[in-house]
Amino acid sequence: MRVVNERCAGLDVHKSSVMACAMVPEGKQLRAFGTTTAQLQQLANWLQRLEVSSVAMESSGIYWRPVFNLLEEAGFDLLVANARYMKAVPGRKTDVKDAEWIADLHRDGLLKASFFGLRPKRLIGNGRQVALGTAHRYGPRSSSRTESFSSGSGVQSPEPST
Repeated sequence: MRVVNERCAGLDVHKSSVMACAMVPEGKQLRAFGTTTAQLQQLANWLQRLEVSSVAMESSGIYWRPVFNLLEEAGFDLLVANARYMKAVPGRKTDVKDAEWIADLHRDGLLKASFFGLRPKRLIGNGRQVALGTAHRYGPRSSSRTESFSSGSGVQSPEPST
């Protein structure tokens, strides 16, 4: 198959971790990162050192948003694809294999990008959703909406030390 993205990466994003698979001419490189702002900055720095220009990730859930926002600010070409378009082969159930699969599909140009609007409009839309989610209307759901917004805007504090 013809390689479309020679220096690319695939990310498997979760609430507290990101598994990254970089596909570069020197070979495949894998690394795990946390999801605090400092750890996502380490991810961006690692991708820049490898001279990765394009990054793909799934759009399932909300956890991709802070990763997307930080990498967008770092200047990467980003592709967020709907999970149903990148269904893995049965039996692929690990984060490492998922990240490799996303990177393989992206390298070969087989992913279709989802559209999320321009950055200013995305950020305004996220803020409006939280502002409208008042406690009297949504009860216990309001705290999860606030967490959803802070996660989507890239705001996350480190885990408390024990």
